[in-house]
Amino acid sequence: MKASDIRAMSDEEILRRLEEAHHELMNLRFQASFGQLKDTNRPRALRKDIARMRTILRERELAAWEAEEEA
Repeated sequence: MKASDIRAMSDEEILRRLEEAHHELMNLRFQASFGQLKDTNRPRALRKDIARMRTILRERELAAWEAEEEA
């Protein structure tokens, strides 16, 4: 998922996708532990997507805080 796609989403949608990504990552960890994981790069890509989503949420949080400080 690209950062521009994430920035186009609302905060609620990002949080929902973040929760889904955490569940998928947990399932991938189970698959890896049982030797059933086919796409070994997927957990790494998913962790990066999670990091992107959390970063963009934090950017928005800081921007709101700065706007509040100025007012």
